[in-house]
Amino acid sequence: MTRRSSLAGGERHVFADLRALLAAASPRRSGDELAGLAAESDARRVAARMALADLPLTDFLNEALVPYEQDEVTRLIIDSHDAAAFAPVRAMTVGAFRDWLLSPAADSATLGALAPGLTPEMVAAVSKLMRNQDLMVVARKCRVVTAFRNTIGLEGRLASRLQPNHPTDDRAGIAAATLDGLLLGSGDAVIGINPATDNVPNCIALVDMLDRLRQRHAIPTQSCVLTHVTNTLEMINRGAPVDLVFQSIAGTEAANAGFGVALSVLKEAEDAALSLKRGTVGQNVMYFETGQGAALSADAHHGIDQQTVEVRAYGVARAFRPLLVNTVVGFIGPEYLYDGKQIIRAGLEDHCCGKLLGVPMGVDVCYTNHAEADQDDMDTLMTLLGNAGVSFLIAVPGADDIMLNYQSLSFHDILALRQLQGQRPAPEFEAWLAGMDMLEADGRVRVLDPSASRLLAAE
Repeated sequence: MTRRSSLAGGERHVFADLRALLAAASPRRSGDELAGLAAESDARRVAARMALADLPLTDFLNEALVPYEQDEVTRLIIDSHDAAAFAPVRAMTVGAFRDWLLSPAADSATLGALAPGLTPEMVAAVSKLMRNQDLMVVARKCRVVTAFRNTIGLEGRLASRLQPNHPTDDRAGIAAATLDGLLLGSGDAVIGINPATDNVPNCIALVDMLDRLRQRHAIPTQSCVLTHVTNTLEMINRGAPVDLVFQSIAGTEAANAGFGVALSVLKEAEDAALSLKRGTVGQNVMYFETGQGAALSADAHHGIDQQTVEVRAYGVARAFRPLLVNTVVGFIGPEYLYDGKQIIRAGLEDHCCGKLLGVPMGVDVCYTNHAEADQDDMDTLMTLLGNAGVSFLIAVPGADDIMLNYQSLSFHDILALRQLQGQRPAPEFEAWLAGMDMLEADGRVRVLDPSASRLLAAE
């Protein structure tokens, strides 16, 4: 299918198909340039956006970016599409859809009901017509609430993943980092370890340690060792205290195969985790991570721009009712998101698109040390995401992950953002903090003398 647009002065731009149109309409980023998909000029980018704005939303139901017969992610997207939920916007173009999303008619309840009727490609397309401010306004109106031992995504709440990684999986070091985060009010989304030694016995030892800590202090949170889904299945088979099943996912069957995973394996893992019935206030048991550039790095993007194929990953996540999903927005490197400007834009896109699809979206606000970015850029993205209603953020000791060797947010950053924007932890976790005498009367985390801390005294 050919798409055409003309600019003032008679310049004419032709787009070979829907993939080419979406790629040319994307904001500039290094990954699309690396793949040879980016618009060659700002004029062509504007022309693509003009053509995209006039495109009917129904075209995305009739033209698959990856053939249905070749890709199980495409089949999932098409087969699970809810036509009745889509009906209110069925007659709209992409441009009209953008205007409607920014209008008062698109309130939280309406957007929640609409989510099953939207495909990832529709959502990616409309985001390409939005400024950063638009992405924030729309995302803030989307409310996605999930629960396991506490409730994530409520209005006025900002949760955090406490990430106590250690380069040798030293348990004393992990415990120290975990207690540091808990004392600073982090960990209500999950206490999640990326294991340095990724084998089943080591992962069982780590999850056992976290579960003993949780039970000793009656902490209303969930733990997770971020090993491969097949390892987690074996951990469950061996009786390990698994709360959440983790897996990195992408937006094509081929890219997921590069991760060693298929939709059937994710379903098997979800069923296994549900059978344990370990949740207390809910049973959302899956945790997914994604990131722009993952499919391209595996040469499994099928000529789709990196932002659109990223949003297809949220279509995968949605099918498994996860507790948590986050984009590791700057982690894959400057080959895909070159600098702070591109990372900030991508983080806002990912968050908005995930929320529009009904996914409980968080962000690892992060960058690698060879990117043209710094911690001021992360402060900016963190604050913008807070305003946009992000469900959770990731925090590590000192904002420096010494195992994965990248820069993220610190526990103090989460405190600062909550204070700046008047947000609080998940309600069950907040009640626990209060019961441990770790909150001031105004809800702020109390600065404690370590010798007087009930948490440390028990350790």
